[in-house]
Amino acid sequence: MRSSPILATLCLLTATAFAQESAPRPPAPTLTRAQSGPLPVDARGFIHRWLVLEPVSVPGRLTESGVQESLGLAALPVGDGAKPGDGVAIPVNGARPAWHAVDTTNYNVNLYHFAWALSKPTSNVVFWVETTIESPRDLPAVRLSIGSNAASRWWLNGEPVIALNDDRQTVIDDGVSNRVTLRKGRNVIRAAILNGGGATDFCARFLDDGDRPITGLQAAL
Repeated sequence: MRSSPILATLCLLTATAFAQESAPRPPAPTLTRAQSGPLPVDARGFIHRWLVLEPVSVPGRLTESGVQESLGLAALPVGDGAKPGDGVAIPVNGARPAWHAVDTTNYNVNLYHFAWALSKPTSNVVFWVETTIESPRDLPAVRLSIGSNAASRWWLNGEPVIALNDDRQTVIDDGVSNRVTLRKGRNVIRAAILNGGGATDFCARFLDDGDRPITGLQAAL
């Protein structure tokens, strides 16, 4: 029996689509693998080096209660199992996402590009991110200042400092912490960025006691 031309065409299109989906995607255009050694913040104080965990699927509701529910589902393991590192996979919500050490060429980190390049979902997900900020001295009365698309939660040295809810675009200095002290040496920023759908990204920097960007800091992993 001769095959139908239409059936043959459909099979060819299906095979082509499968091959395209299975083929490795190009890397995210604004992200590169982080290099060794600390990376200074830029002239506007923005942090360019981060550890980013592959997205974890959650319901994607961006209200305050929805964010709390998602963070409960996507909670990181405690103890040594929570220590991030480039290429380290950890158990989260029934999956084993891996951490990736990245540098961004922009002031923001494009999480949509990050996930798409890895063939990971970009909608109804939470991204965990972390970086270590090295300060040359104690800096009192500074503020962590962030923007996120969409909702996000932020911790500095283990203490919660910023919470943003609802669907929103990334706006510089959209969320600002109370006055805190950056300790001399290492300070850890951890955040969870939740996306319902569409684009998703974030940015972060520190502001001094006059709300000016702090530039004498370095990011390390």
